[in-house]
Amino acid sequence: MEKRTIPASELVLTNDSKIYHLHLKPGDIGETVFLVGDPGRVELMSALFDEVELRIGNREFVTHTGIFNNKRVSVISTGIGTDNIDIVLNELDALVNIDLKTRTIHDELKRLDIIRLGTSGALHAEIEPGSIIVSEIAGGLDNLMYYYDSFSEVTDPLMSEAFRKHMDWNPANSIPYFVHASSRLLSKIQSASYYSGITLSAPGFYAPQGRSLRSRIYDEAYIEKVSSFRSGPYRINNFEMEGSALYGLSKTLGHHALTVCIALANRVTGKFITDYQSYVKHLLEETLKSVLKDD
Repeated sequence: MEKRTIPASELVLTNDSKIYHLHLKPGDIGETVFLVGDPGRVELMSALFDEVELRIGNREFVTHTGIFNNKRVSVISTGIGTDNIDIVLNELDALVNIDLKTRTIHDELKRLDIIRLGTSGALHAEIEPGSIIVSEIAGGLDNLMYYYDSFSEVTDPLMSEAFRKHMDWNPANSIPYFVHASSRLLSKIQSASYYSGITLSAPGFYAPQGRSLRSRIYDEAYIEKVSSFRSGPYRINNFEMEGSALYGLSKTLGHHALTVCIALANRVTGKFITDYQSYVKHLLEETLKSVLKDD
């Protein structure tokens, strides 16, 4: 069968043949990739590497690649939201699985380890700001994955149905979807002090996460309903804005993915920490060591 040639309008490259948004070429990334939202956190993490060999930035997408524990590793900033994750995941996959010169897919596909390190809002009183939360499951309140034909293969329909019933879900909204993390990466992140469970990825910071400033939210009991949801051993621990797309696209493309977050806010107690850089640095360092430790 003749290979499909991907058109220039779909596989978009720069004038110097780099992938369009990330401004990277094949070979510029390691097989382990850490994602952070804030471009400033890239430098914070790469400072922990044994050496840094590459620094590239374009828009909010900043990439540092180097060596840690004799392993090649990259850290990339994504900015905020599932739409940016759609760009980053597809372009990372293109770098390792598509020949950018011939615009054809490689016969042998590579699998990346992709770990998102972020910040979030906790939904239970006992999860103090500064706590680390591991996302065993990501729940998507966005609609990004509905545009991919793999949707039914990578999502958990029973959890989605249970969540909609529990929430008395507004039928005008897109149907929430749930995707499980990589079990292999989960096994590397083990600590009795970490919280684990479901993380909800919201399509906004304010009303989609139950915040009300001048505009009222649709459901005044929203936070209470979300925090009281249970599915087997799982509860929803926190809100963030990227995990659902990361998990869904990683499964679609054959990569391993995991999200680990610091809780900056507690939505039940109203607590929030503004001086959080030391907590973020601790998260970056501990996860880097855990994921890249000698097997």
